[in-house]
Amino acid sequence: MITVSALNDVSRVRHAFFTRNRGVSTGLYASLNCGYGSGDSPENVTRNRALAMEMMEQPASALITVTQQHTNTVITVEKVWEPAAGPVADAMVTDVPGIALGILTADCVPVLFADTTKPIIGAAHAGWKGALGGVLEATVAAMVALGARPGALSVAVGPSISQRSYEVGPEFPAPFLVEDAENEQFFAPARKPDHFMFDLPAYVARKLARLGISEVIRTPCDTCRESDRFFSYRRACQNGEPDYGRGLSAIVLER
Repeated sequence: MITVSALNDVSRVRHAFFTRNRGVSTGLYASLNCGYGSGDSPENVTRNRALAMEMMEQPASALITVTQQHTNTVITVEKVWEPAAGPVADAMVTDVPGIALGILTADCVPVLFADTTKPIIGAAHAGWKGALGGVLEATVAAMVALGARPGALSVAVGPSISQRSYEVGPEFPAPFLVEDAENEQFFAPARKPDHFMFDLPAYVARKLARLGISEVIRTPCDTCRESDRFFSYRRACQNGEPDYGRGLSAIVLER
């Protein structure tokens, strides 16, 4: 699992961006597949999620995830729910100890938040639709509603697809440029005419910085190219594979 020093230094907070390794699944899902939405057996997914929590020294029952649909919906969590029955949302925040907020990704950006002065945490799933649609802003606003301050937040931008692997079509940049003309910096020409290479994690990091967050840390990973470490939706499509595993990122306030 991958951690960042800034979040490691926050009192009572544990976090992890898990790789695909050290689980029980096989085949396309080898081995730490944590997504019930995949075609993997639910028994394998349940065991993998428990193994991930073991690595964080948390009980399996602590982990919750949501049904992610690239929305900007944020849930303020007060209690755990059944593992496979998470509500539709793409971010969670809480000030309740013992609840591990889990995000599932396979190229999109997992973002973990912690207030460095108050026991308040958050987790968001930021694909391009969610990031453009305001999921990061909504997550920070939900944390502020619990008493957090943007300037006191430490935020980690986890493993995701990198610019060198993320080719997009000619229509893709338009809504980003409507949002802010400076977003042009996140698009580089692709080899294919009228196509671009999009830097999703840099776009996410800039959005966070513009919210007044002073500490934003990025992990230097490429989920698409690092097949031995990460699941990837794009790589699965390129390889003609029928499905793919989901990687877990999680953050918890210790009791």
